Amino acid sequence: MLSYSISTPIQAPIGHVKELFTADLLLRLSPPFPRVSLKRFDGCLKDDTVILEINLVFTKVTWSSLITEDKSTEDEWYFIDQGVKMPFGLHFWQHKHRVKRTSDGACEIIDEISFDTRIAFLNYLLFPFLWGMIFYRKPFYKKYLSLVNPL
Repeated sequence: MLSYSISTPIQAPIGHVKELFTADLLLRLSPPFPRVSLKRFDGCLKDDTVILEINLVFTKVTWSSLITEDKSTEDEWYFIDQGVKMPFGLHFWQHKHRVKRTSDGACEIIDEISFDTRIAFLNYLLFPFLWGMIFYRKPFYKKYLSLVNPL
């Protein structure tokens, strides 16, 4: 199993960020390739389901996740999506989406990922792709979630 985290500072309070964590944001966060379409988005609460269809030119694959936990306090909001049906030989996927207050009017998004294919070589082969998929989100988080223009 491999784990990693990526952190992005946001110039907005937690409540603002939480309101904008929607299906629209998920689609904006998707990279241009492979193309992703959203088949189902219940939300970010426990027992919600998210289903994506990934178009790999010659085939389409489904990635579905179940929200297994969510919690909201004054200083932090998070939810965990657990892979149910995953492509690329993945047997385990867990993504904890954390939004942590850093000061009044500012927070930090922390994406904590754990995944496993059950084959160490394949884990390391997929790591750059899976890391890049989350790292790609950083400028979009800042653009769409910050109250001040980060550019």
